Amino acid sequence: MEERIVISGFGGQGIIALGKFIALTAMNSDKHVTYLPSYGAEVRGGTANCQIIISDEEIASPCIEDMDILIAMNQPSFDRFCGNVVTGGLIVVNTSLAAAKPGAVNIPATEIAVSLGEKKIANVVALGALLAREEFLSVKDIKDALPVVLKGRCEKILRLNVQALNAGLRNSE
Repeated sequence: MEERIVISGFGGQGIIALGKFIALTAMNSDKHVTYLPSYGAEVRGGTANCQIIISDEEIASPCIEDMDILIAMNQPSFDRFCGNVVTGGLIVVNTSLAAAKPGAVNIPATEIAVSLGEKKIANVVALGALLAREEFLSVKDIKDALPVVLKGRCEKILRLNVQALNAGLRNSE
């Protein structure tokens, strides 16, 4: 099994944090993992993305040209990466900030996050929607990793992230 994943969106949407979270969860699940974040001066408001490879075997290079999974949190991100998704690959589109796409997992992640009380958890809503369609990591492992990754944060933040994950699992198209 090998999954090549790209997560992309505006800086400030938790793109890098989500990628790191997925990578750490995969490592804790005894997978081989590479994680390659990409951001610069555009951290707040510009485009940020990260590439993650999860495999049962050693990984030769952290760079991804063709991906199995794309999480596009806005329209510029979809436009930039959609052409690199392999045939039969999976695209999750945050329809709060991008147009719905036929065949994609379309979810208004930002709207759902706002309804839960925190816009910043839209990334976890998108992850839930992805896992509802393709469980490349177990939902249990993701939920078990949340308290570790969010260690030191208040209980409310942990609770909101669990709610966001569950909302994504329930609301994926």
